[in-house]
Amino acid sequence: MGDKKFHEGDQVEWQSHGSTVRGTVEGEITSDTKAAGRTVRASEDEPQYKVRSDKTGADAVHKPGTLRHGD
Repeated sequence: MGDKKFHEGDQVEWQSHGSTVRGTVEGEITSDTKAAGRTVRASEDEPQYKVRSDKTGADAVHKPGTLRHGD
């Protein structure tokens, strides 16, 4: 389990195709579900986060280890 915790509305950054993407946390996912066009495997112990890109408005889902708090 990652020790990073994010909350809805947090500004975050992540790497995508060699570029830094900035966006907003839309919510925490803590159970298996479909989100951002794919099946997400998540649990209370291993959550994932739905994020929305500020630039494109596209949704994505990331594990906490791939996200970092933005400005």
